[in-house]
Amino acid sequence: MTAPLRSDATMVPVALGDRSYDIVIGRGLLASLGARIAALRPGAKAAIVTDENVARLHLAAAEAALAHAGVPMQHIVVPPGEGSKSYRGFEQVCEAVIASRIERGDLIIALGGGVIGDLAGFVAAVVRRGLDYVQVPTTLLADVDSSVGGKTAIDSAHGKNLVGAFHQPLLVLADTALLDSLPEREFRAGYAEVAKYGLLGDAPFFAWLESNWREVFAGGPAREHAIAVSCRAKAAIVARDERETGDRALLNLGHTFGHAFEAGCGFSDRLLHGEAVALGMALAFAFSAKQGLLPATEAERARRHLAEVGLPTRPCDVSGPLPSLDRLMELIAQDKKVKRGMLTFILVRGIGAAFVENGVDAGAVRTFLGEKLTER
Repeated sequence: MTAPLRSDATMVPVALGDRSYDIVIGRGLLASLGARIAALRPGAKAAIVTDENVARLHLAAAEAALAHAGVPMQHIVVPPGEGSKSYRGFEQVCEAVIASRIERGDLIIALGGGVIGDLAGFVAAVVRRGLDYVQVPTTLLADVDSSVGGKTAIDSAHGKNLVGAFHQPLLVLADTALLDSLPEREFRAGYAEVAKYGLLGDAPFFAWLESNWREVFAGGPAREHAIAVSCRAKAAIVARDERETGDRALLNLGHTFGHAFEAGCGFSDRLLHGEAVALGMALAFAFSAKQGLLPATEAERARRHLAEVGLPTRPCDVSGPLPSLDRLMELIAQDKKVKRGMLTFILVRGIGAAFVENGVDAGAVRTFLGEKLTER
């Protein structure tokens, strides 16, 4: 007998024609993983890809759910951290999946945060020319951002997520109970991506977060509401622009500046991805204000909320030596949104009013960053 499917879970559809799937959000959903996979792909085997930290906390429960539903499985455990999103890490997981005799009708389960979701999703995109995969995010950041939308990738020496593919999952199972074991810093970093949805296109949601962020951190209904609103926002954008040729680029608010600092810090614990996004969003608002696109008070409002939560909003908030201005500009020039050598940024005309700006003057960016690097 398989575990019953929870009827009180929140379902957010991602409408992509024959690649459509559901994001299922709620507490205690991991027990239904096997039943959901058996219903979607009867008779399929599964390879669970996870990292050492998540394996200690959640692998046994995931395997028990699969076994209860009669889904044969194996697991592949990689070291935690961004370092696993490398050519070497990718090769090792590909070879392990092939060695486990996973066939084209079988699937991969990404059990972990954004690193695991990106890595396992990219493996699924290419092994045997494409396998189904299921995202089981274990961090807030993965719940609301990286597990949704089918962007999979590994890092290059030249920057983050530069080698990858668009490959949509079969299902996203967001068990909010898994966040209870998340260190506070990791949860706070994920919150940056929640705030992003308000800052880029939903001013009322951002105002709600300003009033309710403590309840989101505490858990319960406010947390599930924030995750559901964020997932609906991303699902709507992905449905309009699956391959990031238009609106989907808005989801990169803060990422051009943020990725440069993240790479400049060596993809290390000095600056987590969500922290880099928070810093990048504060810089994007400040740069937009400097360009006369919005009042400085609006930019300060966005920065103040991120800082109140405990996220970095100025380069001096990052511990240790900062990358040089030349290095930051070199990394920005490698950003995936660069077109024919011209910089593209997500700028804002106000809270909830982001837009894509092509052909941003590199000199203006350099001057702005030079000033920010000297702030204390």
